[in-house]
Amino acid sequence: MAAAKNQGPKKRPTPEKRDKQNIARAAVNRARRSELKTAIKKAYVGGADRETVIKYAIKRVDQACAHGIIHKNKAARKKSQLMKLLNKAS
Repeated sequence: MAAAKNQGPKKRPTPEKRDKQNIARAAVNRARRSELKTAIKKAYVGGADRETVIKYAIKRVDQACAHGIIHKNKAARKKSQLMKLLNKAS
C-alpha cells in the first residue's frame, strides 16, 4: 500500500464566516417576509386603487416563492385567496 501523505485538513469555510453569512441571509429573508405580509395586509384592507394593490401582493407572493421564502404550495394558496378577493372586488 502507498503511504498516505499528511497534507493537513481540507480547506473549508470557517465556522465564523458561515455564521456571518447565515446572519446576513436571515436579515434579508426577514425583510422579504415582512414586505410580503405587509403587501397581503394592504390587499385585504383595500383602498381607492384596490386592483393595483392586490396585483402587487400577488407579485410579491411570486417573488417570495422564487426566493425560497415560502413554499410553492403556500404561494399558490395565497395567490388563489388574493384572486378571489380581486374577483369579488370587480
